[in-house]
Amino acid sequence: MIITNNNKVYEKYKSDYKIYYKECSFKEILLYVRDRVHEGHILLTHPLSSSIKPNETPYKSVLISDYKESLDYKSLTIIENAILTYDKFKKDKDYTVELTDRIMNDFKIVDLSIIENALK
Repeated sequence: MIITNNNKVYEKYKSDYKIYYKECSFKEILLYVRDRVHEGHILLTHPLSSSIKPNETPYKSVLISDYKESLDYKSLTIIENAILTYDKFKKDKDYTVELTDRIMNDFKIVDLSIIENALK
């Protein structure tokens, strides 16, 4: 299952995979993934994959199992640490940069590329 706030990921994979798409913040995606992990889903990609810091991009796509098992503590630790890292970056580097449509599109393409490679 793909969890994303990137419409390019949604449009490309909506017919091929279970997908949860919502226009929301990066952190809201992390929180949604955490809630799914609590239900028994397993992380299949790291929620902070890529060299782009979480405070620098608004888009995030994460792969999780589409089945549920018992709580996977490794997945839980990873997603909880990702949320803490996100909060730390937002706190330590709280600055606002105007993201033009072109920059936003570039971030969408980078996120899409990461998911494409993970799916291979």
